[in-house]
Amino acid sequence: MFDHERLHVYQASLEFVAWVYDRVLNLKGHFHHARDELLRAAQSIPRNIAEGNGKRSLPDRRRFFEIARGSALECAAVLDELRVMRAFEASEIVEGKTLLRRIMGMLTKMTEPFDGVREEIAECGFNREENS
Repeated sequence: MFDHERLHVYQASLEFVAWVYDRVLNLKGHFHHARDELLRAAQSIPRNIAEGNGKRSLPDRRRFFEIARGSALECAAVLDELRVMRAFEASEIVEGKTLLRRIMGMLTKMTEPFDGVREEIAECGFNREENS
């Protein structure tokens, strides 16, 4: 198993890809551009999570996670487009947007600046002068 496969956000993004695939199979005709764009953007999310998780430097990791966030937002916009184009009812995209919100929340946490571990200094009760 690769490290990225253990990430909850990666698993959620795969769940979203499967959700999208199931919904767009029957979209044809003038919907094909939006369908193709939604599939591409959805597939971009787990790919960027996997690639970012493999980076050794924090700025590189954060950059790929930010790209994955952007792809998730793009998916939300395409779902809105498909709704206004009457390819989907608003109720049909609720599950997809719920998955996207969950993915966005995790990616947002993963892209927040981190300066390292902060630990308060604990007093051990040992006084050098008493034992000298």
